[in-house]
Amino acid sequence: MSPDKLIRMANQIAGFFKTQPGDVAAEHVAAHIRDYWDPRMRAQLRDHVAAGGDGLDAAVIAAAQKV
Repeated sequence: MSPDKLIRMANQIAGFFKTQPGDVAAEHVAAHIRDYWDPRMRAQLRDHVAAGGDGLDAAVIAAAQKV
């Protein structure tokens, strides 16, 4: 998957969970990624975060450490 598409998808997930009550967006983002993304996508996300995470929402970066 292209990095731009991966970033867009991850940020959309974070955007949704940031509207929910409480400060648990990263936990919910991580759960969603674990449940619905295939292992290659999860690995690509972790690699992108390890390379600096350019373009990713802070909740996605925090979630990537929990995936």
